[in-house]
Amino acid sequence: MSRLPDWPGATGRRFERADRLVQHYVDRGSGEPVLMLHGNPSWSWYWRHLIDGLADRHRCIAPDWIGMGLSDKPGDDRYRYTLASRIDDLEQLYQHLVRDRGLPPNGLTLAVHDWGGMIGLAWAVRHPERVARLVITNTGGFPNPKGQRLPFALKLGRDSALGALLIRGFNAFAGGATRLATVKPMPAEVRAAYTAPYDSWAHRIATLRFVQDIPLGPGDPAWAIVEETGRGLHALADRPILLGWGLRDFVFDRAFYDEFVRRFPAAQRFAYEDAGHYVLEDAHARLVPEVRRFLAANPLP
Repeated sequence: MSRLPDWPGATGRRFERADRLVQHYVDRGSGEPVLMLHGNPSWSWYWRHLIDGLADRHRCIAPDWIGMGLSDKPGDDRYRYTLASRIDDLEQLYQHLVRDRGLPPNGLTLAVHDWGGMIGLAWAVRHPERVARLVITNTGGFPNPKGQRLPFALKLGRDSALGALLIRGFNAFAGGATRLATVKPMPAEVRAAYTAPYDSWAHRIATLRFVQDIPLGPGDPAWAIVEETGRGLHALADRPILLGWGLRDFVFDRAFYDEFVRRFPAAQRFAYEDAGHYVLEDAHARLVPEVRRFLAANPLP
């Protein structure tokens, strides 16, 4: 992959799992650890501004999910692209980091975005003793508060052969997000960096499978996990929590933000009317210093 703007790629590491799939992750800085989980169709590069803003005081770990970013991109014959698999993947990576990379078993700060929030919060609800603080941005952790409504582009990709063709054949999801997920237009080199890992039909499998796994009701495979996570979020409510939101998000909009506020009324809140789904693109100059102050004000015991 050609050089990417603002990318701390020299700190990338590779974790070879028991199934021989290789997961890439950034591991930069030292101090209290912050585990950053991206969604779809982004990758660990999404977190570059937060990594730059924290790495002098914190150990910043940002994995690429299997099929995403610089991780392996297996076919369906080698990997099940489901929410359950992603949660298992996170547990495998956590165990590797604790066993082989000196990560403290407890005291993590979990930073999440998009579908990384659903994965990370499901994992955190199962292991609340490991998570000391939460930074939650433009994501969900409960059934859609708007019911079964999806934006047209997501519904097309989830439920139709045409949508699947557009995503895998023309990189429509990753490319479209670079146009629709921000309020301020992305520079061309930034758009190129977001789409760079998804440069072929084979390499776009995860961007499609993520969309196809969006649960809308009890008949969908991920639904039970989403319901379970929503019921269990109260176990995290006593942690210091920061909510950072782009209110002009076309998916995780004000309804999701309001639901997190309802569930975590003591959370620090930073909501931006002039930011979209990729809040760390539109508002990183404002949000990253707030995250830094939040972590400093809530040190680990």
